[in-house]
Amino acid sequence: MKYIIRVLFILVIVLICVGYYFKNSGDHPTGDKLVGIGILTTSFILMPIFIYHRWKNKNVKDYMLTEENLKKMKDYEKNQEKKEF
Repeated sequence: MKYIIRVLFILVIVLICVGYYFKNSGDHPTGDKLVGIGILTTSFILMPIFIYHRWKNKNVKDYMLTEENLKKMKDYEKNQEKKEF
């Protein structure tokens, strides 16, 4: 999965760079299309794959502000204050 993400990232960067090259050389419509395709690919293909890959085996409840997690945070802060003195 990480190799697919890396290859897609490199392809998107190359696509955007080639698009800007075409824009600077005078072919604005082709350059705009290539840059647009690169940005859309990043937004709708690369980012969802990356987010899925990073959150695949994680528990979402660990990152939510529930009563239990708030209590853990308060207890942690109290323990840190005790250690400072």
